[in-house]
Parts: sequence; C-alpha cells; structure tokens
Amino acid sequence: MFSGFMVNTWIVASIVAVVAGLLGFFVVLRGSAFAAHAVPNGSFAGAAGASLIGANVLIGLGAFSLLGAFGIGLLGRRDRQDVATALTLVLMLALGALFVSFSVEYESVAYSLLFGEVLGVSSNQLAPTAGLAIACVLVLGVLYRPLLLSSVLAEVGEVRGVSRTWIELSFLALLALATTMTVPVVGTTLVFSLMIGAPAAARSFVSRPGTALALSVAVALATVWVAIAAAYHFNLPVGFFVGVLSAGSYAVGRGWSALRRRTASIIA
Repeated sequence: MFSGFMVNTWIVASIVAVVAGLLGFFVVLRGSAFAAHAVPNGSFAGAAGASLIGANVLIGLGAFSLLGAFGIGLLGRRDRQDVATALTLVLMLALGALFVSFSVEYESVAYSLLFGEVLGVSSNQLAPTAGLAIACVLVLGVLYRPLLLSSVLAEVGEVRGVSRTWIELSFLALLALATTMTVPVVGTTLVFSLMIGAPAAARSFVSRPGTALALSVAVALATVWVAIAAAYHFNLPVGFFVGVLSAGSYAVGRGWSALRRRTASIIA
C-alpha cells in the first residue's frame, strides 16, 4: 500500500486535499457550491476538445475552466448566479458531449476525468500538480483578506474599496486554476466532494477563519487517506469512500453544532 505506484497516489491525493480544504472553505463561506460543481464538471469539454485536435489536454482543461468561471462571474453579476451557473454548465456539458461523439477513443479518458483514477497516477504528473498547487496557495494568500471580508461582509468590503465583482471573478479564476490542477489526477467527483464536505464540517465545529481553514485541511487529508486505504483493501472506487466520508464528516459536524446549541440553551 506504500510502495510502487501507490506512493504517487498518496502524494497527489494529499496535495489535492490541502488545496481543496483551503479553497473549499471559501466555497462554503460564499455559498458557491454550485459554481464549484459546475466549473470542474464542465471543464472536461475542454479536455475532450483538446484531445480531438491533438493538443495538450491540460491546455484545453484550463481554457474551459477559465471560460466557465468567467461566464459564471460575468453573467451572474445581477444576483442571478444560480441561473448563470446552470446555463454555463449546460453549455459546457453539451460541447463535451459533442466532442466525445466524434471519437469513441476518448470515452475512457472522459470517464477518468469525471470519476478519477487516483490509484493510477504516474510520476510525470507529480511536478505539474505540485506546481499548480503552489500557485493556488500563493494566489489564495494574496486574496485572503479581501476575499474573507467580501465573503462575510460584502457591503463593508465595498465601502473599503473591495469590489464585489472583482473579488468574485478572482475567486472563480482561482477555482478554475484548482480545477486544472485536480481534475486530471482525481476527477471532478472526488475534488468536489473534498471541496464541500471537509470545509462544511470544519465550519460546523469552529467559527474562527484561521482555525476553520486548518481543520478543513485536516479533515480533507484524513478523508483521502482513509479512502485510499479502504479502496486498496476492498478494491472499490476511491470516489465512493471520499463521498461517503465527506458526507459523514458533515453529518457529524451538524450533529455537534446542534448539540452545542442545545447545551447552550439549557445552560442559559
């Protein structure tokens, strides 16, 4: 379980968990779960198109991730982001279906992009994944304060010069960058589960942003580590265990939050 190709799996999954835990905290805080679902799922159309014309799949994936992110951000400027997100997702999925229909050879690749093949990560994927992960963390560090202010107190942020439109587009671009990093190695389903379940659970346990970020990363790491070990021993998909563990961690968090409120009301 800790030798051969599995070493790559542990390394890449850990990198993805850290990025998903950090970025997912703001996804949950901003109520952007639908966008976090749409950008990765729709981006596979870019990879399909790139493969069809013989270009680098990573370029197509990144281009469509950015197009989808900016489409959501620009079309949803007037508080109809749910509609803009849905339309953007539908358009990208339609294009993906069209590209895939031109070549049956791409069907297996499309499946891996959607559901992931984290147990089959190759050594040449480590450096690009690590590089893009570092870029994600650095950009998030630069955006941290204005992004936090805009997520919690948007009106106050605008008074202090933090443009709601600018910060939304910047955040969606960061989401697109994370998608480009994660989808080729773990698929859209796994990264979406990590980006929602772990941060939502963390926010149920703690309220301080710094502590919640750290706990979100810790829960995400624990989720992928347990999922990989379980998938290896039971010969079942990693995505299944990640989804179950993510949902379970959130359920535990909600239970803890409810128990804490009840205890506080009894004491009061």
